[in-house]
Amino acid sequence: MVKLNIGDQAPDFSCPDKDGNIISLNDLVKNRPIVLYFYGKDGTPVCTKEACEFRDRYEKFVDAGVDVIGISSDDSESHSNFSTKYKLPFTLLSDKGGKIAKLYGVKGVLLPGRKTFIIDKGGKILMTYSALLSATSHIEESLKVIEILKSQQS
Repeated sequence: MVKLNIGDQAPDFSCPDKDGNIISLNDLVKNRPIVLYFYGKDGTPVCTKEACEFRDRYEKFVDAGVDVIGISSDDSESHSNFSTKYKLPFTLLSDKGGKIAKLYGVKGVLLPGRKTFIIDKGGKILMTYSALLSATSHIEESLKVIEILKSQQS
């Protein structure tokens, strides 16, 4: 199993978004840093809570110049329904077969993995955070790192 660390180059990938458009990591990071969060399944209680927390705090990420990207093994149709139902303002990507999760070392025990990365415009990993059963801690930890980065750029 791959273990990515802070400072490592994030593995590039291409996969469909909720509308079926093929998106690559290079496309995502060419203009701004991203929060890339891996989650288990659309519509499950903890994953829905996590997505809605990202939604509710989305403006904080945007204000800091960072985009939020969710990724799971659900297909584009499932992502489209999930995004519409919960009014998610960010991109959801489909990792059918879990190949991207493997590239990023995301693995769960009994449940799919839940892991968050912050990746800068150069594709370097600035943060990794893993907490399988905690929906909101991923958002809190991401915002802490983003605030530190924002203050260093000022």
